[in-house]
Amino acid sequence: MGRFEGKVAVVTGAGAGIGKACALAIAREGGRVVVADIDGSAAIACTAQIAAEAGHALALAMDIADAQAVAALFETAERHFGGVDLLVNNASAMHLTPRDRAILELDLAVWDQTMATNLRGTLLCCRQAIPRMIARGGGAIVNMSSCQGLSGDTALTSYAASKAAMNMLSASLATQYGHAQIRCNAVAPGLIMTERLLAKLDECMQRHLRRHQLLPRAGRPEDVAALVAFLLSDDAAFITGQVVCIDGGMLAHVPTYADGGNSRAARPAGDTAEAAVAPRC
Repeated sequence: MGRFEGKVAVVTGAGAGIGKACALAIAREGGRVVVADIDGSAAIACTAQIAAEAGHALALAMDIADAQAVAALFETAERHFGGVDLLVNNASAMHLTPRDRAILELDLAVWDQTMATNLRGTLLCCRQAIPRMIARGGGAIVNMSSCQGLSGDTALTSYAASKAAMNMLSASLATQYGHAQIRCNAVAPGLIMTERLLAKLDECMQRHLRRHQLLPRAGRPEDVAALVAFLLSDDAAFITGQVVCIDGGMLAHVPTYADGGNSRAARPAGDTAEAAVAPRC
């Protein structure tokens, strides 16, 4: 038996990337999964893959920024599968990130729309899930944060603020409903090569970003899904209220790490502070 036999999970933003990997991981361990995504065709494709592997899933096209749509999502999960035990809040307004600039250049509509999806949408899903989890004796929630919510950047102001707020939302939920046997943790991915990110980053920029990791490769959606599955499972029964980074060590070192840190040890040829000023192609 898998770790999620008899469990019902709702995964938002599950049509592709990390969300899809999470849905597949839960289904492969016996969970029944509601695959929710704003892209209905992507949600259907994910459920088809789950069905092909003898899993059980239901696709639903919806926007988590819409309170009525969120209510309908959880009502459907309860009607179709009998309740909700697990929730992965992965949906995010990634389509807005190209317009998410520094504070003085930021269109406030981008800020408002980002918060409506990333933060308010996560809250709406939690508010629908919690009573249903209480009715079933408890549950587990994982909110998909980001390393952007733990460090400053020259852009992505709205996205970073929404993810930082999500970390505190996760801690608040864990504090308020722990005695009801509901656990909540946030996961903060770093450089994870989803289909969307692969389309945006050329090889030059990928190498530039990897220089700041401690591990030599970029992350994969399956890496994040393995962590999420652990946090949702009884293997993590005493873990709650945490923000867990999965970033290959990107945030674990001094800022000068990629330039040799404080070490006088020889660097690889061409790996100099001067060369680090701009991405090296």
